[in-house]
Order: sequence, then structure tokens, then C-alpha cells
Amino acid sequence: MMTNCTADDCFEISPRFRRTIEDRIARLEKDADFDEAQLSALIDSDHIRRHLRLVAVQRAEALRMRLFLDRARTRLPLPLIAL
Repeated sequence: MMTNCTADDCFEISPRFRRTIEDRIARLEKDADFDEAQLSALIDSDHIRRHLRLVAVQRAEALRMRLFLDRARTRLPLPLIAL
């Protein structure tokens, strides 16, 4: 997911760091889905409220990381043989 951005608001990240962030986003979204599914088993209204807050924070963090990746370019690997 590459975006057109000016030199002032773009930065480069390594492919490995991008994969790490993408994996973290996937885990956050999976955990949010799981936690949301567990709401039906909760009885106490305070516990439900805290659980909904947890889901909201997980989704917000995943979105924040997605926006970060949208603004970042992936650095191309250096050639193995210099000419």
C-alpha cells in the first residue's frame, strides 16, 4: 500500500519492520474480534464497559499503525553486488 507523499511527510522503514507492524496489526484485530465475541458471556455491566473499552483501544491502535504504514515507504534492499 504505497501512497504519494512529499519528502516532508514520508519516511522509509525496512521491509522487516513493515512485516513486524503488519503482524502486530493482524494480532490486534484478531484479539479485538475475539474479545468482542466474548461480550455475550459477561454479566457485570462494569466488566462489559471495560471490555468494550479494551476492544476500542485494540481497534484504535491497529488503525494508528495502519496510518503509520500508509505514510511510510519501504526501503529497498541494498544490492548484494556493488557495481
